[in-house]
Amino acid sequence: MNWLRKVAFEECAAEAAGDMEEANASSSSDGGASRAVPHGPNSTECAVRASSGLFEHVASPSEGLDARKACGSIPVLLAPMAGVNDIAFRQLSLELGCDITYTEMVSSKALSFANEKTRHLLDRAPNERRVAVQLFGHEPDTMAREAAWTESEMGDALAYIDINMGCPARKIVKKGDGSALMTTPELAAEIVRKVSAAVEHPTTVKFRKGYAADEDIAVDFARRMEDAGAAAVAVHGRTAAQFYSGCADWDVIARVKAAVEVPVIGNGDVTGGKEACALVAQTGCDAVMIGRGAQGNPWVFEQVRAALNGEAAPALPTPEQRVAMAHRHAEILSKRIGNNLVYMRKHVMWYLRGIPGASKARGELNQCVTLDDFDRVLEQLLVDAARIEAEEERYLAC
Repeated sequence: MNWLRKVAFEECAAEAAGDMEEANASSSSDGGASRAVPHGPNSTECAVRASSGLFEHVASPSEGLDARKACGSIPVLLAPMAGVNDIAFRQLSLELGCDITYTEMVSSKALSFANEKTRHLLDRAPNERRVAVQLFGHEPDTMAREAAWTESEMGDALAYIDINMGCPARKIVKKGDGSALMTTPELAAEIVRKVSAAVEHPTTVKFRKGYAADEDIAVDFARRMEDAGAAAVAVHGRTAAQFYSGCADWDVIARVKAAVEVPVIGNGDVTGGKEACALVAQTGCDAVMIGRGAQGNPWVFEQVRAALNGEAAPALPTPEQRVAMAHRHAEILSKRIGNNLVYMRKHVMWYLRGIPGASKARGELNQCVTLDDFDRVLEQLLVDAARIEAEEERYLAC
């Protein structure tokens, strides 16, 4: 069992770091022989992937697929998402089967200024035994110093330090942070060297297929990060120029997996159990990371876990359950940050996707501030949804 799985399944982080060191030593002694690329269809076209039958083949419980037995335990991770991964959302994700959560990305520069708002991002949820902290920045010494400070503050509550080299947001990239580091691989490697030397916990890196639209440099970049001391890499199968358009290229994840010895985390276009199983089957990745597929849908973790275990898929949440989860998310936050919950508007809208009458409620949600405001809209939405469904049933009965 590699160190990442030990962290995911509640083993000692220090022991996991020791396993990582042993793996690196073994890799060096055997010359770092590469793995065979897992066979599977090219994933650059979502439509091809969805219609190919691959999902049905790898995810069918009737075939007895059990990924835990077939290829070891597969951790399921909540991707670091700025403005999304608040404490309440991480708590709910863990309750529904997520194995490792990440903080929102944290500015190393802001930490160095003792910014209390930024340091607040390091707080843990009540059920969060460990959390991975993602730092961003481009100054190696600052990154290393703040990584060491984070480790000293969090102790065993820290799962590992992750370095953001994949964020495509312009306000991040224009400062040389995030995915901009893929254009300066020497600097990126120096950051990893200094951070990994400054902390005892593992250091990981999250990056993309490339920076420019036509770039495919992830394999070389992954090797550089591994050589610099990265204990694992997370690969999003899109370039920074794509942002989140088009389809994630899973083939690049498979090629990275074949090229490095450290664990590889696959990321991009996982919205349910079938996709997660297909990603593992095609790439051989060591863990599955879910980002936008979890927004307003923490149930995705139980769906993915069941699929990876070869179990029947849990029932999808009902409108009542979605509304109840939106309320609970807002309620947890209100107890921590007070009753100004403007931030919750986007979360609630995500929870309500697909519920009859949700589009009408969206305008009212944009005016909500307090928990009571949200509850009034949510209660009315359930009334409207029931009426719309009853009208549809009468229409179909005619």
